[in-house]
Amino acid sequence: MIELLHPGQLARARATGALVGHILQSVRGRVAVGTNLLDIDRWTKAMIEEAGAESCYVDYAPSFGRGPFGHHICTSVNDAVLHGLPHDYTLADGDLLSLDLAVSLDGVVADSAISFVVGEAQPAESVALIDATEHALAAAIATAGPGTRIGDLSHAIGTVLEGAGYTVNTQFGGHGVGSTMHQDPHVPNNGRPGRGYTLRPGLLLALEPWVMADTAELVTDPDGWTLRSATGCRTAHSEHTIAITDDGAEVMTTPR
Repeated sequence: MIELLHPGQLARARATGALVGHILQSVRGRVAVGTNLLDIDRWTKAMIEEAGAESCYVDYAPSFGRGPFGHHICTSVNDAVLHGLPHDYTLADGDLLSLDLAVSLDGVVADSAISFVVGEAQPAESVALIDATEHALAAAIATAGPGTRIGDLSHAIGTVLEGAGYTVNTQFGGHGVGSTMHQDPHVPNNGRPGRGYTLRPGLLLALEPWVMADTAELVTDPDGWTLRSATGCRTAHSEHTIAITDDGAEVMTTPR
């Protein structure tokens, strides 16, 4: 299903997006060497509940996962890149942490992800991975607007990631959002321009470039959720929810 939001729903999407952006930046500000991933999940739960919002993850049970996710935020560390299930792990100096959060507020969902290095150490490989995903996300947002096709966004993302020397996995990528977390259209992180669905005002899209340092192959943890690089290399993930407007694209998931 492809859902187009009316102006009133877009106003609610701004509020949801601002909440998601605020929570992610608040968590980032609290994370330090010695933080446990389960603490991050507890902080997130408290902020969601305080805002009167709902987690999109606790009861989430898609075909590619193992039962309900059961937590409020995805916490992916180092070689984990997507769907990182919070567990009893204490962050160390130099760990690369990716946080992915989707929340519903007043019936509208927003979805965003950030990656950053914990502590004082800033390994060059990790910084390069994060930069590549952030630049790819910016390129896709700059491309988006009414009349643009999904393939144009995919091509913009893939051009940046491949230009930085990475191979691109297209199993998981961006997607529509609205009254539910995952909707059509799917937005692969590489593709051919001029192909696919034509973007229209009122469409919400979660764009999410992610990349692995030396492979495009994923493996799944025994927890049934956490996806890791097949070679154990480091990974990064960046995501914003955007709204297609008459004039272009508006980023929803920045703190306001």
